[in-house]
Amino acid sequence: MPMTRLDPRQARTRYLILLALRWLPSGMLLPVLTLLPLDRGLTLSELGLAAAAQGLVVFLLELPTGGLSDALGRRPVMIAAGLISLGGLALILTADSFLVFALAFAVQGVYRALDSGPLEAWYVDTVQAHDPDADISEGLSRGGTVAGIAIGGGALLAGGLVALGPVGSLEALAVPVVVAALFRVVSVLATMRLLVEPGRVTSWRASLAATREVPGVIGGSLRLLRASRILQSLVCIELFWGVGAIAYESLTPIRMAEVLDDVDRAGAIMGPAAAAAWLASAGGAALAPALSRRLGVAATAAATRLAQAVFIATMTVFAGPAGLLVAFLACYLADGASSPMHMTLLHKEVTGAHRTTIVSLSSMVFQPASAIGMLVLTNVAETASVTTAMLVGAVVIGLAVPLYLPALRAERREPAGEPEGPPAGSVS
Repeated sequence: MPMTRLDPRQARTRYLILLALRWLPSGMLLPVLTLLPLDRGLTLSELGLAAAAQGLVVFLLELPTGGLSDALGRRPVMIAAGLISLGGLALILTADSFLVFALAFAVQGVYRALDSGPLEAWYVDTVQAHDPDADISEGLSRGGTVAGIAIGGGALLAGGLVALGPVGSLEALAVPVVVAALFRVVSVLATMRLLVEPGRVTSWRASLAATREVPGVIGGSLRLLRASRILQSLVCIELFWGVGAIAYESLTPIRMAEVLDDVDRAGAIMGPAAAAAWLASAGGAALAPALSRRLGVAATAAATRLAQAVFIATMTVFAGPAGLLVAFLACYLADGASSPMHMTLLHKEVTGAHRTTIVSLSSMVFQPASAIGMLVLTNVAETASVTTAMLVGAVVIGLAVPLYLPALRAERREPAGEPEGPPAGSVS
């Protein structure tokens, strides 16, 4: 049966449904993915090594899988990603040793690499196939809202399932993993039903030919990056963000324990706070389109990223938990507003032939930057203080803000209602 082209509204609806189904299982894993291995006998150092396998695999495969999605198609890559994720969840559910947990995290890393970018790229391609000048910022912002709600809702659901206790021989911490796997099955089935690519040929011969094109797609994407100052700046922002994100993602619980002088109380507070943070991120994404209509996309991305740096710095000032939590939620609110604007700028610079590869490249640089940030900031926290480390993270994120200037200048040169010219993705 021939596939029907979707109009922008239909594409956005399907994009949001698939996005919710993609992030809900991930949200359910947040509260248990570190506790379950520890409960089954792993030490903290073993858990850290096992989890590092995921980051390493993502870093190694991010660019090749992005090229595969651009060459082969978004749909088959997303279906494969979902099936691989089910394998990873099955390993997590049954793992009882360091090696099996490391394998489980590595498999989840393959899933993350395959899943990084194709859904968003499909949405942008589908909308721009209908109208090349269509505004994608609102759809991406709604996507950020839906993702935040799905992650926060998944975390809350997981907490409720754990609170209900074990189910038969299944320990309480493993119950959310089973439910997450069920939602992942629904996600795969929904992808098969809702994600259509009318222009793609799906025969084995065509798939093999597309696979051979992957190195060329990657090479073209790297040439594209060299040719575009805006793209270079946007990718560099990911480097700064990867380092600075550790300040609020990883150091906030330590700062809370410092404020309360009680690790257990800090843990009890930070669980619900993490879920609330993702809901705040969803709120920020919902506010972003209104801000961008007033300020412009690039200015909104820069202003909200600067606000995030300020909120991180503010977290070092408060002596009580209430003020720290408010600044923490405000940080996620700013991040939720900035991220879809950043991605809108990225997508404006490329065409469908290189879209997922460039998104994957942007994501790939975040991984080593985050690892460096973890090493540096935790060392600063240990040798100086947690507040000093958080201030360093805030400064690093603040230093990324001027890198939005090339995109801001290009946006201001662009006549109202008209694109500046052919996107950078047209460079061969």
